[in-house]
Amino acid sequence: MTDEQILQVKRSWRYFRTLDPFLIGDVFYSKLFLDAPEVKHMFHTSREEQSKKIVDMLSLIVGHLHVIHEVNEDIIQLAKRHVQYGVKAQHYKLVGIALLWTLEQGLGNDWTPKVKDAWTACITELSDTMIKASGFSSKIA
Repeated sequence: MTDEQILQVKRSWRYFRTLDPFLIGDVFYSKLFLDAPEVKHMFHTSREEQSKKIVDMLSLIVGHLHVIHEVNEDIIQLAKRHVQYGVKAQHYKLVGIALLWTLEQGLGNDWTPKVKDAWTACITELSDTMIKASGFSSKIA
């Protein structure tokens, strides 16, 4: 990611940090399960708890984008846990689509091509790292 992309992601995420994590998660998981109902069985915690987890992890990652190496081990461990839940390489693309859609809905007019490109780069980099850590051979398309 470029410095400009990191700045775009951090600025846009600042707004999301003011929202209730359950609201963010509810929108995200509703979109994910609508698009990919086959992944719903992988989630065994409450929507509220799961929402808090994803918002907290995204906040950690976004907060460290300029020094991503500092949280690389957290990302690797997250990826390994996801393998145990049954996550496959192709699921990362579905999650990325749902996350981009959620961000677009939340940001409204502030969802610009630059913001979209920055988040796409961020999600792609994160997904590629997790896929590699999981032992899968292919990246998301």
